[in-house]
Amino acid sequence: MNTTIQKLAAVFGVVFIIVAIIGFLASGGMSMQPTDPATAAKALGIFPVNLLHNIVHLIFGIWGLAASRSWSGSKQFFIIVGILYALLTVVGFLSPNGFGFVPLAGADIWLHCVLAIVMLVIGYTAKPVASATAA
Repeated sequence: MNTTIQKLAAVFGVVFIIVAIIGFLASGGMSMQPTDPATAAKALGIFPVNLLHNIVHLIFGIWGLAASRSWSGSKQFFIIVGILYALLTVVGFLSPNGFGFVPLAGADIWLHCVLAIVMLVIGYTAKPVASATAA
């Protein structure tokens, strides 16, 4: 039986994969440089990306799809990725070039913040579905 959190993990997984593909297709999205958000490739014209950034989105997508196979895997996916996005939000403010690895600034910071909140709420509020018992 697929629970709501499992369905959400699958949806998030597919969306992360689509975002990765869009990032790879952005002009310069297959390059590791630059990591400066002002000159980095822009997915959808506003989100700075580079090769590593796109690979992370792809990994999150695959992880979300794999996690959707179980309730506990889905819960773990949302909590861990939510925490990672919260950390990326902070890093975006402290080091917009992601310490020389990934561009993290502008609209990206706010998207990461929203994702962190949404994913953590999903992960921490998910309740297992009680299985029906035979009488």
